[in-house]
Amino acid sequence: MRQDVSPRTTAAPERPSGQATRRQQITAGVRDSFSAGLGIFPLGIALGLLILQAGLPWWLTPALSVSAFAGSLELLLVGMMATVTPLAAVAVTVLVVNFRHIFYAFSFPLHLVKHPVAKAYAVYAMIDEAYAVNASLPEAERSAPRLLAMQIACEIYWVGGGLVGVALGAALPAPIKGLEFALCSLFTVLTLDAFRSRREIPSLLLAGAAVALALALTPDLAMFTALLLFVGLLLVRHALTARRSTGETADA
Repeated sequence: MRQDVSPRTTAAPERPSGQATRRQQITAGVRDSFSAGLGIFPLGIALGLLILQAGLPWWLTPALSVSAFAGSLELLLVGMMATVTPLAAVAVTVLVVNFRHIFYAFSFPLHLVKHPVAKAYAVYAMIDEAYAVNASLPEAERSAPRLLAMQIACEIYWVGGGLVGVALGAALPAPIKGLEFALCSLFTVLTLDAFRSRREIPSLLLAGAAVALALALTPDLAMFTALLLFVGLLLVRHALTARRSTGETADA
């Protein structure tokens, strides 16, 4: 007598748990930070060397790196602290140099981070490199764990580079000249890289016009004025581009 044997069913593969997915996102965030780390780590070394060459205590390197996580600002503060710049001038410099971060917040995905402490850290660690790395990611691939992991990794590169710079500065017999130009060199390379894309040439030309006007109108606050002018020019360009696209769509 023949018996019907029901076919063996293959168990469906288990979906990855939330913890595994979170782990993958964190790994992706650390991987995202590698490109930025190539620039952050050497700048941290330059900061550590500059602090020792300025005659300041070594512990100021990690203290600055944690309290004011902003490479351009920290490099400026080294010279200002070495020359005992008045506190009011330091405050104005901090405002002018970091004023650009206000505009970063408009498009930085802070809404992904729900926990208040984590969101506070995401705001604190919203540096240029973190903004640039995140802007290159598709919207669907962004998440809070990936964002925070990338930002934490960037800060580790910065603090670690500073400590390496302190160790090198203590070991070197003579100071190294030209380190104060390290940050300017980085932004020069980024600007030249932007020239490779024809789509970005109008923005670069607008930036040059904003700087020229700022130097002519307010030379003492050129950076602050240039940022405001540049944002205004970008808004005008965006409005004109949107109007032109709407007109072309209507004609079609």
